[in-house]
Amino acid sequence: RVAIASYSGLLASRFNRQIQQTIDSAAYAAVFPGTRLARPGARDRHTIRTHEAFELVGQTGGLLSVGRDGTLTGNPVDVFILDDLYKNAMEAHSPLVRDNVWAWYNSVVRTRLHNRSQELIVFTRWHEDDLIGRIARHERIVPLEEDPPETPPDEETWYGLNFEAIKRTPPTRLDPRLPGEALWPERHSPALLDRKRRFDPLMFEAMYQGCPSPQEGLLYGDRFRTYETLPDDLVKRGNYTDTADCGEDCLCSICYATDREGIVYVTDVLYTPQSMEATEPAVADMLLRNRTLQARIESNNGGRGFARAVKRLAPGVRIEWFHQSANKESRILTYAPAVLERIRMPPAWNLRWPAFHDDLVTFRRAFRSNRRDDAADALTGIAETEEANADAKNIRAYGFRN
Repeated sequence: RVAIASYSGLLASRFNRQIQQTIDSAAYAAVFPGTRLARPGARDRHTIRTHEAFELVGQTGGLLSVGRDGTLTGNPVDVFILDDLYKNAMEAHSPLVRDNVWAWYNSVVRTRLHNRSQELIVFTRWHEDDLIGRIARHERIVPLEEDPPETPPDEETWYGLNFEAIKRTPPTRLDPRLPGEALWPERHSPALLDRKRRFDPLMFEAMYQGCPSPQEGLLYGDRFRTYETLPDDLVKRGNYTDTADCGEDCLCSICYATDREGIVYVTDVLYTPQSMEATEPAVADMLLRNRTLQARIESNNGGRGFARAVKRLAPGVRIEWFHQSANKESRILTYAPAVLERIRMPPAWNLRWPAFHDDLVTFRRAFRSNRRDDAADALTGIAETEEANADAKNIRAYGFRN
């Protein structure tokens, strides 16, 4: 006994009719000769066959389709398939619609399930507070990277599988693509996907990557200021580097210049998950290329050895390594206004450093919701550094004492 639900009864009925057409086909009958549906005028006229429901002749199984607001009174379900419960982004961003979907799921779907029932939920994640987001707050979701074990999970555990349009996560058996590869390149090439991403990064993350980022939950959003040309009164050329921790983390190295007013102008960025063997010479080359005088490198997670290697490769740059002991989340949230106020990005920075740009404009205040925090952490480090330098200048100029 299978049930299919969608945002409208008409769409669910269309699924039902398509399934019936498949079962009626000769190809299906050749593979499953014992499975058939009732036919007009046949003796099995007592077997149900409508656009909303059908039963199998001589079998106990069947399929029922229902819209998001429909009922299933008296119909126990073995397999429940929920497909596109939100019609579009406008519905998904409506708190009223999300509440109605949640209420319908609990009052209709869950009440039709039994101990051995299974559920399959498939849809675009327009909003982090959608049905999947709310389920994740109540029950455990385990990333599915290999074939699921023969023993099903407990009643409060789900398997989650996200096929990114552009692969970003490490390869798995179920999705062996390498980072950067498109899901269906013959239909949606990497170049086409990149153009779509540039038009609207937030929408792209939701529609194509499965990472919803509602505007009201963003820390920075698209509020970064830009500059056309560097000013003439530059007083410093610096760099801040945060080495990658592990897993999906990226090394983030940012070269910048500051003027007499303390405004920071980003001039170059290296943002990559590559190993230190590749990033050490790349960072050194970037420092020399940008005529950097001083670079600060976090010594956490192997950063001290990284800093020493960069110093050997860029001997003319003053390299300072330090241990960052302050709470990362607190630092990023506290310095967010200073980052937006003090730091300027170059023209078309979204095209020059797309991953860096996307991770910043989609970064959420709900810290655990973010895939990575490396870009935000490095910008925060720059804001901290330049604020400390400004304070030191004030102390020397005016004789301030603690």
